[in-house]
Amino acid sequence: MSFDDLNLNSPLRNALEDLGYIYPTPIQQEAFSLIMSGKDVVGIAQTGTGKTIAYLLPILRLHKFTKEFAPRTIIIVPTRELVVQVVEECEQLSKYMNFRVAGVYGGTNINTQGKAVREGLDLLVATPGRLLDLALNGVLKMKQVKKLVIDEVDEMFNLGFRPQLFRIMDLLSEKRQNIMFSATLSETHEPLIQDHFNYPQKIEIAPHGTPLGKIEQLGYRANNFNTKTNLLAHIIADESMKKVLVFVGNKKRADWLVERMVEQFEDQIGVIHANKSQNYRLNALEKFRAGEHRVLIATDIMARGLDIHGVSHVINFDLPETPGDYLH
Repeated sequence: MSFDDLNLNSPLRNALEDLGYIYPTPIQQEAFSLIMSGKDVVGIAQTGTGKTIAYLLPILRLHKFTKEFAPRTIIIVPTRELVVQVVEECEQLSKYMNFRVAGVYGGTNINTQGKAVREGLDLLVATPGRLLDLALNGVLKMKQVKKLVIDEVDEMFNLGFRPQLFRIMDLLSEKRQNIMFSATLSETHEPLIQDHFNYPQKIEIAPHGTPLGKIEQLGYRANNFNTKTNLLAHIIADESMKKVLVFVGNKKRADWLVERMVEQFEDQIGVIHANKSQNYRLNALEKFRAGEHRVLIATDIMARGLDIHGVSHVINFDLPETPGDYLH
């Protein structure tokens, strides 16, 4: 099946052609008709399988021009980086449409973001905390929302956003479509689904942690931080490792590792974690994407959902606490 076999209009087909997309992934195929039908949907698929496009395509296909100012679709994601990424993907797909999209997140001026919302949007991408702030301040009219998408819901629960999510759901109109996407689904998510979803259709492509094809896996035994640091320096000294993601267990270890690595790889290495400023994080991601930095050190939380093309190697400096997150 190609994207031509889906019920897409010319603006979307042209945008997909510009992006070089020909064949939908399994999650994109299965989600399209279900979301188009207006049913509530719960989708489970590995990170990297195109979940963002899976929900954006039907939402954009159903879009009808309006002069209303309040967004009719809200997408909630766990991190600022994901807000930026989803907005960019939405802008690319709606390139040939009259469509208004913006993103909001904490750590930046809420008044500036509130102004963007008041000027009128069709779709808003947000982190839970900032979305709730805008709603409680009266800037955002939640009762006019017709579609709610919760992306990477398991990561939001891990980050402590569960109370905000339930509060947001209570502020919305009952007449809406709920769409949830995640790499995992556990018992902790059941109250959210049972209390706020209406007989959701479930799509499960592959269990979390199932290896994607063509990934070669190697393991090295190292007893302590210093040994692992020396081994890492030896491994990434190989210039054939053109784009390397290194995952560590927490923010402090990420900073320690950068301090050790920067002596040998000063202009080749970047770091990203939650304690860094928003501008620093976005800049580090952009330099890695553009190839200015050959190595990016990140915490596991930063790993989920980010779409970075051309990564040649992934190194787990520390094994994740959750086995399924090993493949990110």
